[in-house]
Amino acid sequence: MFDARFERSVNVLCVHDENGAMGLNIGEERAGVTFHEVLGELGIDPQGSADREVLRGGPVEPGRGFILHSLDWGGSDTIEVHGEDGPLCAVSASMDILRAIAAGRGPRRWLMALGYAGWGEGQLEAEMREHGWYAARGDAEVIFDMPASQRWLAAWQAEGIDPALLATTTGHA
Repeated sequence: MFDARFERSVNVLCVHDENGAMGLNIGEERAGVTFHEVLGELGIDPQGSADREVLRGGPVEPGRGFILHSLDWGGSDTIEVHGEDGPLCAVSASMDILRAIAAGRGPRRWLMALGYAGWGEGQLEAEMREHGWYAARGDAEVIFDMPASQRWLAAWQAEGIDPALLATTTGHA
């Protein structure tokens, strides 16, 4: 990738339409920030919820939080994220989901990210033509079951690709 902020990033593309695209980087933790700390800042009692790392979702609005989660929870602001074979997961950005997770009523699988990656109309397509991104199939195990530091390699391996064999230059045929 030509932008160092996205080097070895693993982005779940949440929205992609005629207006642009929005994704969450799930491959990098945000140093020194935990889920319980975020809940505390928002005045939500973490109760018995698991404390987890918070991910650096992207450079846009780095103070805005998103929950990427399994399909077993839905709110009015929930957007389904589709993979090759249909719905893969969902993304929500409400206080309701944070309260539900804290109370043990939230989705079974979830990640929290602060910030997001955004592309204007046609921008992502142009970056793809310049070989700036590789579009892998969505894999719930890579998304939810791998530590953030292992997701980049796991995403390539899930595609059957050894990233050590990738060239650092591209061409056009």
